[in-house]
Amino acid sequence: MADSVIVGQYVETHSIFHRLDPRIKLVSIVILMLSFLMLGTWLSYAVATVFVFGILLLSKVPIHFFWRGLRPLLFVLLFTLLYNAVFTKGTILWSWSFIEVTEEGLRTGLRFVWRIILLILLASVLTLTTKPLDLAYGLEKLLAPLSKMGVPVEQFSLMIVIAIRFIPTIKEELDRILLAQKARGYDLTALSLPKRIFAYVPIIIPLLFTTIQRAEQLSYAIDARAYGNGKGRTSYRVLQFQKMDYLAGGIALLFAMILLWLKIGKV
Repeated sequence: MADSVIVGQYVETHSIFHRLDPRIKLVSIVILMLSFLMLGTWLSYAVATVFVFGILLLSKVPIHFFWRGLRPLLFVLLFTLLYNAVFTKGTILWSWSFIEVTEEGLRTGLRFVWRIILLILLASVLTLTTKPLDLAYGLEKLLAPLSKMGVPVEQFSLMIVIAIRFIPTIKEELDRILLAQKARGYDLTALSLPKRIFAYVPIIIPLLFTTIQRAEQLSYAIDARAYGNGKGRTSYRVLQFQKMDYLAGGIALLFAMILLWLKIGKV
C-alpha cells in the first residue's frame, strides 16, 4: 500500500531536475500550476500535456511511479467526471429514470479530471526529485523576507516538509496494521464495500497512536540536536543559482505566457 503513495518519496536518478536549485523548482512548479488554471481550449490542454510528459521523461523517474501515485485517486477522478456529466445542464446524450448525462457535462468533467492529473504529476515531480531537507531549505530561503515581520519561517518550512514526508510513513504503518490483522485471520479485502468501510474505524485508533508516538520521537530527536526555533542555523550546502536554474525558470515563465496567449487568442 505504501508503494501507491509517491508524495514524500525521493528517487535518485541523477537527472537535470535533481541538480536544480530547490528554490527555482518551487517557484517554477507554482508558476506552472497557476498557468494550468488558464487552460480553456483543447489545444491548450494538449500543449500542457506534452509539456508535463516531457518533464516526466527528463526527470528519468520510472513512469510506473507516477501511475502508482494516480491509482488511489481513480475513484475520485471518476466521481468528478460523473458528477459533472450528470449535474451539468445541456444536450442530453443518455438518460435513465431521473439520471441524465449531457455532452457539456462530459466535456467539463473531462477537463477537470485532465487538469487534476496534470497538477498531481507536477507535484509528484517536485517531491520525487528533491530531498526533503533540500525542499525545507529552499522553502525557508524563499520565505526569508517574512521573518522580518515576525513569521516563524524556519519552523513553518520544517513543519511542511515533515508533513509531506510523513504521508508515506503513515501509509506504511497502516499497511503493517492490516497485515497484522490478516495474520490473525481478519482479512478486510474479503469483506463487502460497506462492511469494509466500517471495518476501517477500529484501525484508526492504533494508527493515530503510532503516528503520535513517531511524532513524539521526532520532537525528541530535534530537541537533542538543539534545533530550537531554527533561527541562525547554518547549512553545509549553500544554495547558489546556476545557469541551468535561470534557464529552467525562464522556460516555466515562457510556457505560462504561451498558455496565456492561447487563452486570450482562444486558439
